[in-house]
This record gives sequence, C-alpha cells and structure tokens, in this order.
Amino acid sequence: MSPTISYKDSSRQRRPGSYQNSVDMLKRELPPPDFCGDGRAEVGDDREALLQEPSVTPLGTPRGYRAELGSILLLLFLYVLQGIPLGLAGSIPLILQSKNVSYTDQAFFSFVFWPFSLKLLWAPLVDAVYFKSFGRRKSWLVPTQYTLGLFMMYLSRQVDSLLGEEDGKSPDVVALTVTFFLFEFLAATQDIAVDGWALTMLSRENVGYASTCNSVGQTAGYFLGNVLFLALESASFCNKYLRFQPQPRGIVTLSDFLFYWGAVFLITTTLVALLKKEDRERHPSKEETKGIMDTYKLLFSIVKMPAVLTFCALILTAKIGFSAADAVTGLKLVEEGVPKEHLALLAVPMVPLQIILPLIISKYTAGPQPLNTFYKAMPFRLLFGLEFAFLVWWTPKVKYEGGFPIYYYIILLLSYALHQVTLYSMYVAIMAFNAKVSDPLIGGTYMTLLNTVSNLGGNWPATVALWLVDPLTVKECVGAQGHNCGTAAAAELCTKEGGSCIITLDGYYVESLICVALGFVWWLFLGPKFKKLQDERASSWKCRRTSS
Repeated sequence: MSPTISYKDSSRQRRPGSYQNSVDMLKRELPPPDFCGDGRAEVGDDREALLQEPSVTPLGTPRGYRAELGSILLLLFLYVLQGIPLGLAGSIPLILQSKNVSYTDQAFFSFVFWPFSLKLLWAPLVDAVYFKSFGRRKSWLVPTQYTLGLFMMYLSRQVDSLLGEEDGKSPDVVALTVTFFLFEFLAATQDIAVDGWALTMLSRENVGYASTCNSVGQTAGYFLGNVLFLALESASFCNKYLRFQPQPRGIVTLSDFLFYWGAVFLITTTLVALLKKEDRERHPSKEETKGIMDTYKLLFSIVKMPAVLTFCALILTAKIGFSAADAVTGLKLVEEGVPKEHLALLAVPMVPLQIILPLIISKYTAGPQPLNTFYKAMPFRLLFGLEFAFLVWWTPKVKYEGGFPIYYYIILLLSYALHQVTLYSMYVAIMAFNAKVSDPLIGGTYMTLLNTVSNLGGNWPATVALWLVDPLTVKECVGAQGHNCGTAAAAELCTKEGGSCIITLDGYYVESLICVALGFVWWLFLGPKFKKLQDERASSWKCRRTSS
C-alpha cells in the first residue's frame, strides 16, 4: 500500500532474531561433526569453539551488557547508517510516480531492491578476503562506507538532473536505476560486514543484543531515509504543519539530504577506522574462515538436496498472488492523488504493531509445524489484494479540493494494519521454519541461503507485476479519429493531433484479479505439499554425509 509494504518481505526485510537463532542452534545437543559435499569437514570447528568459549571475564564474572555498551551502541549506529540507503531507495518510486513515469519504468527501477536478496552470491568473498593487520570486518566496512559517503555526496550534485528537476525533462530512469543499484549494492556489502562483525564484537552472552541493534537500527534508518525525508521534502506538508509562512519547496531537498548523510558516513567511518579495534584475542576461533571455493561448494551441495530444492521451488512461487497488491497499490494511490508523504506517514503508527506482531505470532510458530500458520494466513492475505483494488477504485470518488476526508485515511490505516497481521504471520512462520530445518553443523550459511531464497521469492514477482501493468492497460484516443494509444509513440501522436488517451481498462485491476486467482490455485494445490515439508525427517535437511 506504501513503499513500506511494497517490498516489505523482500529485499529490505531482515531476519528478526537471526543472531539469537544462531546462538540457540549452537546450544542444541548436536551429533558428531558432519561432512558435506566433497567429504572434507566444511564446518563444525567454529561451532565447537563457540560452545567451549568462556562466557566469563578473566575475573570469573559474566560480562553484562554494560561492559559492552560501547560496542552495542556502535552496532546500533552502523545499522542506522545501513537503513538510510534503503529508505532513500524506497522513496524514489513515489517521487517518480508523482512525475507520471510508466509502470514499465517502475518495474525497471525495482531491480534496485535486489542486492539485499542476492548478497549471498558475494558474501563468501567478503568473509574470506581481508587484511589481517587491519581487521577482518574493517577491511570491508571502512572502504565500503567511505565509498558510500563519497557516492552520496557525488549523487547529491546529480540527482536533480536525473529526476528531471533542473531542465524540466522526464526522469532518466535507466541512470537512476544503475545509480541506486550500485548504492544498494554497497549497502548490502556493508550489511555483510556488520553482520559478521556483530557476532565477534560482542561476547557470547551478549550476542543476542546484535539482533536488537539490527532490527531497531535498520528500522530507524529506513524511517529517516523514507518517512522523515518524504515529509520534510514535501512543500505542502511543511507549509501545513511546520511553517508559519508558506514556501514553494520543502524544508530539505533530496540533494541536501544526500549531501548531509554522505558527510555523516565519511566522518563516522573515519572515527571507526581510527578508534575501534577488532578484538581478535577474545574471539580467535571466530576469526577462522573457510576458503571461498569451499563455501560455494557447500552452498551448491545444500541446494542439491531434494527437500531444499522442493522448498526453493515452492517459496519462489508462493508470493505471486500478493505481487500486485504489494508492489503496485501504493503507486496507484499516488497516481489517484494521495500525497506520497501521507502514505509514508502511515508507517509511523505501524511501528509498535510491527514490534508486537512477531512476539505474538512466534507463540504459534515455535512448535514443530510453523508452516501451518503460513498456510492459514495465506488466503486472508490474498483477499486483501481484492480489498486494495477496491480502495484504489474508491479513492478518486472521495477526493475533494482540500484532499481526502479523515475517514478515508482511517480506513486506509486499518486496511494496512490488518494486512500487516497476515504478512507477519507468513513471514514469521517462514523464518521459524528456516531456523527449524537449518543444519546447525554448517553455521549460518544454511539459514542465510533459505532466507535469501525466501526474499527473492518476493522480489521477482514484484518486478514482474510492475512491468505488466502497462501492457494490460487498455487506452483509447479520444478527440482524434483514426488514432490509438496502443504504444507510447501512438499515444504521443494522438496528443499531437489534439486528442487525449483515456484509460478504458486499468491493467492494475486485471492484474489484481489474476494474481489473486493464481494465489488461490497455489494455496489449494501446492500449499498442502508445502506444509508437508515440515513433516520430512530431520535427516532430509542434513548435509549429505560422505566418507572422508
């Protein structure tokens, strides 16, 4: 409904409790070290070392969080910085929509959100290649954040031209996509380094705080880069709520915002590089790593397992039914006149709900059959696709000169909140299932792979859904006989001849019906097979044993 739900369970969606899950898996009673792929022990040493690692200080007292408060605050701030590029990227589609770009262009720009779903492809490289004297994680974190800072400052001078602000031209969507794709690629690389550093920066008894830093920090960063930016960039919002004298522009511009955070990146990265040391003495065993090729072989051996292969095939198709509702609805509302900053502000009252929901839902997904919750929530989430289509149809009918009545926003907010219940029910169920079946002998690699596939299963349908809106839309040329609006060139010719293109069938409604229908087909025929995956023997998910 807004950018905050368009890609909610795709590229920017994190794994609540992933660090704590890793710790919990390490504490389980495990079988002897296993072998995977080519018969060599790929993992297991780190697991044993972590289990044997002293959880007390040299004086024999447990390390409380106060002893590591500085490291916890640093992690929190690094995750806040990580959320800024995510939030900015999420705001661009709404800005583009206000400039009447095509949905084909929106589909092309949606590739910007893919790096966070594909980071597993280069994560082994980040994990294995580093300068030992400088620090395993700092070797990537420092240059990546410096590049991000310089990139943002450079982009601050180019973004107005890319958006067509300076010369009145149409936005250069291709250049914007390439630019922000690189932007998100750097942010995803920073994420890999911070995630890895979090597990070694904190002692074993405090590592659970890394999950809190992750969720709180990244959410705060996204809020700053998306909700706060869109509000302060909007002239109407600032004039109505923040100013006594109206001005033609908002308090900040995208250029200003990029330059400011670019400077923040450069200053804080310099401080981290000079002042923060990686404590290799306290976690020597954690600093060991497998070779790059060994890690890729391990990933390939996991994917080849029948149970994992079936899971990947099913989860990559499970979210097709939600793609129109999640990816297109928010843009359609902007197209119908809902101010983009108002849509962004709908995310504010959702924050407490998004914190509480996983806690409540986890009670139902903590057992041996978490996918039952996924299966039960799916039809309700599909029906929201029809409800969102109705809201888009209803929007222009309640619009008046001053905007929209308060009851319209209340209905919009309630719809969004109920949608979040179904979304989180499915999301938490998948995360619980991934944690349940992941082989503890291969550390976080297994679960990261399953989470990556789950996220990708939300990304590709969103891109396709955006791309299909224009081809499914039917337009007629009114006021110029003998012309049509079947193509962009034909539509331009219609306008030149004094006519105008009128939409007779909006592709969004067609797509909404098709997606919901496909979703129910998946739920009826493939859903039971998906549920049966949780009944597979534990050995079906274990990495294949071979002789050494």
